[in-house]
Amino acid sequence: MQPNRTWLFAPGNHQRKVEKVFNAGADVVILDLEDAVAVAEKVATRTVVARALGLPRPCRAYVRVNALDTDFSFGDLEAVVGPGLDGIVLPKVERAADIQMVDWVIGSLERKYGLPPDSIDLMPILETGRGIAGARQICGAFGGGGGRLKRVSFGAGDYTRDMGMEWTMTEHEIDAARAEVVLASRINDLEPPIDTVFIHIREHDAFKASCVRVRQSGFQGKLCIHPDQVGLANAAFTPTADEVTWARKIVAAFREAEAAGSASIQVDGYFIDYPIVEKAERMVVLAEAVAGSGQ
Repeated sequence: MQPNRTWLFAPGNHQRKVEKVFNAGADVVILDLEDAVAVAEKVATRTVVARALGLPRPCRAYVRVNALDTDFSFGDLEAVVGPGLDGIVLPKVERAADIQMVDWVIGSLERKYGLPPDSIDLMPILETGRGIAGARQICGAFGGGGGRLKRVSFGAGDYTRDMGMEWTMTEHEIDAARAEVVLASRINDLEPPIDTVFIHIREHDAFKASCVRVRQSGFQGKLCIHPDQVGLANAAFTPTADEVTWARKIVAAFREAEAAGSASIQVDGYFIDYPIVEKAERMVVLAEAVAGSGQ
């Protein structure tokens, strides 16, 4: 398991930012060819991004390509898919056919470069009304978990624009969309999804509150747009030492009771059964993955 707490965007056309971003402490860096890059610079930026993918780095590297309804999507894929790339972020996905098409292109390029099948991830962003309405079909595009589609993400900026919503700092207006993305992921055996960016860069308390809220709602991480957000999100999505100690205690006590024929016990006045133990085990696995990542 690899932690997926923080996904930090960096504009692909800013050489200095591209060189520095891999050391910002994020679990994943997303080099951006889409919204952060002006139309006139999109083609030239591919070379900068492809070169950056060949540099040594302490974390994974994804590239957000342009949407399929633009003139740039195929060229983006052709330029960046190859050795050194961990995954593609595909924006504005609205149909299962969108990711099936891109899956075929990536698969062809994997074969071209002699890469193992499905070695490059594909993470859609669901960020339109149609995308949220089709979330269950999109998440099930390949028949459930497996292959290069491991998780999806949610994008509130384009979603609220598309829906004519006001995107407030409390974010209550996007609760229903978030819940649908979590449910669609779960019923199709995908990993928990990645939540939207938070655009109020200086509002650290509100950002932390957003991270906690979505973690409690079933997301495993957060898209970030500034390095200052990375440490806050990493902390919010990482179990504390006390939580891990408690989880280990629950698991140990339950296994001992289970061996004696009991599947429901109390630990310090807290009722424990299989669902509680499974959540505790996931917490321990995440904590170990974070410790092993060095981030």
